Amino acid sequence: MSAQDSDAVNTVRLVGRVGAEATETDLPSGDTISSFRVIVARPERHGSTQRVDTLDCTAWTSRVRRSARTWRKDDLVEIEGAVRRRFFATATGRASRVDIEVSAARMLRRAPSA
Repeated sequence: MSAQDSDAVNTVRLVGRVGAEATETDLPSGDTISSFRVIVARPERHGSTQRVDTLDCTAWTSRVRRSARTWRKDDLVEIEGAVRRRFFATATGRASRVDIEVSAARMLRRAPSA
């Protein structure tokens, strides 16, 4: 790592609503991941009608996966992690996506029951 890189920071803190219940996937490596989406409000910007951003999140640790399993749609949560760009093979070639790799998570408020 160069001296310039040592000043780089890749830390994310999000507070938002859970988009849907988390799903767990067993990977060929034997690892299990939990995937979910967090919906965060977007500050108003002149000329833009976009009001929210929906961010894909991935939890690798058992502690965060256990937390995510208990969340329901519209629960208010806080997550911390880092932005990751992942590359993978598809039927049409290589593709990539950006997601948040979650290192810590907690529920702030349960969504009202329907």
